[in-house]
Amino acid sequence: MRLLLMSDTHLPKRAKKLPEPLLAEIPRADLVVHAGDWVDTDTLDLLESRSRRLLAVYGNNDGPALRVRLPEVARAELDGLRFGVIHETGSAQGREKRCAERFPDLDVLVFGHSHIPWDTTAPTGLRLLNPGSPTDRRRQPHCTYMTAAITDGRLSEVTLHRLPPR
Repeated sequence: MRLLLMSDTHLPKRAKKLPEPLLAEIPRADLVVHAGDWVDTDTLDLLESRSRRLLAVYGNNDGPALRVRLPEVARAELDGLRFGVIHETGSAQGREKRCAERFPDLDVLVFGHSHIPWDTTAPTGLRLLNPGSPTDRRRQPHCTYMTAAITDGRLSEVTLHRLPPR
């Protein structure tokens, strides 16, 4: 199973549209994950129409039109892997412990909010992934997204993709 992970698209405030390299990944993915801060419903409509399957949540910048369509936390079992998505996890300090305590039933947690790519594993084995933002790099050197694979119930091939400057 091939995964495409993104967050913090902030359209149309941070960019007019999603970058072409990211859009090209959508048909290759069995599951598209968006960890919130869409800002507009057009991006949700686009991902719903182009994705085989979408697992998504709302973020702190998402208004009522998105919150009525998306949960705060989303969960799915993917080939035996217990997968979750949330927008905010709090500060970086203590994140692994805090998330492991809050989500003891998950193997992987995708989150956003900071626009800072993140890939760590808590002592409990919970894998924490933040794909960064494909449209708003903030203080990061590049806009980013992630791809990954699930094979035989294991997460593999986690790759951070850097997007070219706009």
